[in-house]
Amino acid sequence: MKTDIEIAQEAKLEPIVKVAEQLGLTEDDLELYGRYKAKLGDACLSSIKDRPDGKLVLVTAINPTPAGEGKTTTTVGLGQAFAKLGKKAVIALREPSLGPCFGIKGGAAGGGYAQVVPMEDLNLHFTGDFHAITSANNLLAAILDNHIHQGNALGIDTRQVVWKRCLDMNDRALRNVVIGLGAKTDGFVREDHFVITVASEIMAILCLAEDMQDLKRRLGRIIVAYDYEGKPVTAADLKAVGAMAALLKDALLPNLIQTLEHTPALVHGGPFANIAHGCNSVRATKAALKMADYVITEAGFGADLGAEKFFDIKCRIGNLKPDAVVLVATVRALKYNGGVAKADLSGENLEALKKGIVNLEKHIESIQKYNVPIVVTLNSFVTDTQAETEFVRGFCEKRGCEFALSTVWEHGGEGGIELANQVLYTLENKESYFSPLYEDAMSLKEKIETVAKEIYGADGVTYAPAALRQLQKLEELGFGSCPVCIAKNQYSLSDDPSLLGRPTGFEINVREAYVSAGAGFVVVLTGAVMTMPGLPKQPAAFGIDVDESGRITGLF
Repeated sequence: MKTDIEIAQEAKLEPIVKVAEQLGLTEDDLELYGRYKAKLGDACLSSIKDRPDGKLVLVTAINPTPAGEGKTTTTVGLGQAFAKLGKKAVIALREPSLGPCFGIKGGAAGGGYAQVVPMEDLNLHFTGDFHAITSANNLLAAILDNHIHQGNALGIDTRQVVWKRCLDMNDRALRNVVIGLGAKTDGFVREDHFVITVASEIMAILCLAEDMQDLKRRLGRIIVAYDYEGKPVTAADLKAVGAMAALLKDALLPNLIQTLEHTPALVHGGPFANIAHGCNSVRATKAALKMADYVITEAGFGADLGAEKFFDIKCRIGNLKPDAVVLVATVRALKYNGGVAKADLSGENLEALKKGIVNLEKHIESIQKYNVPIVVTLNSFVTDTQAETEFVRGFCEKRGCEFALSTVWEHGGEGGIELANQVLYTLENKESYFSPLYEDAMSLKEKIETVAKEIYGADGVTYAPAALRQLQKLEELGFGSCPVCIAKNQYSLSDDPSLLGRPTGFEINVREAYVSAGAGFVVVLTGAVMTMPGLPKQPAAFGIDVDESGRITGLF
């Protein structure tokens, strides 16, 4: 069996100019990055803004397991299936982070015959967007520390510096560091921290900004520290906005690539869903809606994280209204949730399936709270039995969801025809009455508790004393109307990754809260979730290499 990278490397790509023609674009609308990658120029984005919007379909999933769910693979395959049915469709995805590529998760280009290409470029550096974000983040950090060193005219309390440096790599040794050691000229000694680039507020800002003017407004609002009176100090106060915007000028433009079957794909931005807001850029999604009749996008990890943040943050801030949701599951993952070990998932086990399907049930119920119609799809494996498949089908149909099998990993777009037809049926026959889960006027604690109870199924929320003080201060500073971005482990509906299925009788434990004032939301850290991941004992990097011809191997 061929690996994903072998399939991608054997593919014959179309010149990106030809792919763009499907969207009514010419070479003049593009800023080319070689033959197979391009960015949509500002003039192009301006020229399409008055076109009518297409339909917006979100792809989400059950909680991830070691058995795999195939959310990105399904997204890509569904876009290819729409094209096979003669529909004008665009895929809108996030960019992969280098951290998981070399860590445990691998890349984010899809899989099998449902991939976006060039796969190696996408997973390694791509068009440099993440490097630009990293540079802008660390420029602000450097200007901040230089200001303190040069006399601290703003009266920054060095015990209340909240801006962190970032790096697009899993590196636990950088979570907590001391800077400024050495001579007096080497800076002010203080404790500092790193987050992974996908958790940087600048990543969130890039993904929520409408244009350059909005980007600069948001950058200026970033709170980097508090002064001795407890008042916020911003990036605008440090006069850092112009230089940061210059670094981000090209990164703000959406990237255009293609699938293995030459369906256009806009891939732009990449915040993680477990520690950030988990969606590709508003700019790319809105551009896609102007260029196609159907836009298929995804949100990271399970629906408890990615979909919730897509609905309550991205759609709220970007004024987007999704028309349907595709919820991805696998028989294998449901049996894993039912207590079957990964090594034993291939055998038929209806009892474990019945026990584990409650995870899917909770995600169906959660999405229904947003009043958007749902199609459940099983990402099919050869080990699935007819009895298992029919059980899941009946379970979903009893709950008012359309159901379809997907074999896009093996068959590409052809394997997504059943799913595409069900999505089309849903779009044509079921109305979306989308509304966010909570109102802006609710307090921050009320918003946190609403998500915890309604989406996670928690009995309630406990708060560390420091978190209570932080939330109170944010309310006093005027940030109470912001949505909340809850950082939580992705493997469980709870904040305990060992609680699979549909846990009950648990509380969500909030340990810290801070505002991303430029992005426009309050970040809430729960449990033991980390904003700078570490590498596993056997990182994926061990298997990645380059052969004598310059061909990359081992990337997945």
